Amino acid sequence: METAKSNILINVALVAAVVCVPPTAGLQEPAAQTAKNTGASSRVTVDASQQWVDTNLDLNPGEKVELTASGEITYPQEGKTQERKFGPEGLPRGFADVIRQYPVGDAGHGALVGRLGPVDSGQPFLVGAGKEFVAPVAGRLFLGINQSTKDAANPQGSFQVTIAVLEAGAASAAGANAGAAAAGGVLVETNVPSLTSDLLEKIPRRVTDQQGDPGDMVNVLIVGTEDQMVQAFTAAGWVKVDASVESTVLSGVLATLGKKDYLTLPMSKLYLFQRPQDYGFAHAEAVTVAMSRHHLRAWKSPYQVDGRPLWTIAATHDIGFDRDQRNNKITHRIDPAIDNEREFVNTTLSGTGLVTQRTHVTPANPLKEARTATGGSFNSDGRILVLVLKNGTN
Repeated sequence: METAKSNILINVALVAAVVCVPPTAGLQEPAAQTAKNTGASSRVTVDASQQWVDTNLDLNPGEKVELTASGEITYPQEGKTQERKFGPEGLPRGFADVIRQYPVGDAGHGALVGRLGPVDSGQPFLVGAGKEFVAPVAGRLFLGINQSTKDAANPQGSFQVTIAVLEAGAASAAGANAGAAAAGGVLVETNVPSLTSDLLEKIPRRVTDQQGDPGDMVNVLIVGTEDQMVQAFTAAGWVKVDASVESTVLSGVLATLGKKDYLTLPMSKLYLFQRPQDYGFAHAEAVTVAMSRHHLRAWKSPYQVDGRPLWTIAATHDIGFDRDQRNNKITHRIDPAIDNEREFVNTTLSGTGLVTQRTHVTPANPLKEARTATGGSFNSDGRILVLVLKNGTN
């Protein structure tokens, strides 16, 4: 049993090392003194004490910029750790970095990183000493340091970053969706005529457990091929999670990890269309406890919309642990306001530039209040989010 626990921990740690983790919500983002985007180069200073700096640069979809960085940051000596100096590429990652939360999980500790859009949905990326970046959607550009909020005390130094616009993107007047994205990064609602009311009625409202007890609500529908669906979630910072039917795995890992963060802990199997989920995805939030993550399950439905598969999604937000009322074992407790998780899927996927159309639909007899198969309650306005993904054949 001890060997099995060790193997689980190693696997969790290895996966966590390559997971992109978003920064802490609510962080202060001081504005850098730079000119508005005029096509000329601008220069931004990213101080070691600031996790994110506002460049004051609003990018349009398709706009291409070149980021070039120099400078040095020093983490002072702490305990037995020697003073560490590094440039924009950051420090080599060590084992301790696996359990720390950085904006870009697989980048060097202290590296220069960037983010396009809001702190709660913009996907951070590595900049390092230099990077050419094409904006997938409209949004404000932020630069920061790949470090946690509980990092080295009193870091010293800064990076100096030159931002040069290489190619102009689509002007906000190019279309309604582009203009809406510039305002808030979310596409304008447009109907999907092929998703008829008759088709909508064929989609089950809820998933079930293995015994057939009703559980989570189906609150997202995605139109796209399997590859397109996986690509969209991956680009949005979600990672694939395996299913597990062994509740002892959950209990064993939790007993060892305690309050350390996790992301890829296996999900239990739930059922739709008489089979378990085809995919599980999880997205980390900036917390330091093992009990909280965004997660969802995806099933390929037997139906198509405009010649492409229709995927059914049940998305919920784990906020703690509870007792399963069926067997008194440990289970996750979800945020009862599940519409928030529906919209988290919306904002994260829309920020990739891979969503071309979205809408919310209200089925007949909408589900507004219910309990999960484990006994937890949830509530909703009854609407289902529909996202149409970019078709590579167009």
